[in-house]
Amino acid sequence: MWDFMEKINWKKTGIFATGVLFGTAGVKVLGSKDAKRVYTNCVAAALRAKECVMKTAVTIQENAEDIYAEAKVINEERAAAVSEEE
Repeated sequence: MWDFMEKINWKKTGIFATGVLFGTAGVKVLGSKDAKRVYTNCVAAALRAKECVMKTAVTIQENAEDIYAEAKVINEERAAAVSEEE
């Protein structure tokens, strides 16, 4: 009558049950108020980092535009000097 009990792989069954237990506990922990506070602080830090990166990117872009404009002026002056020499 209890032959089926011998055919069950108890190690795999135990591992599955442990996974279900930890998964259920994990969902409870991840949904707690403390976890939400941590998520909120992480998102706030990411937004601050994004703002800092965007400020740096704007500065770099402005500097690149200035360099490009100056390079164009230099090339125009050189072209004018070469055409005068000819």
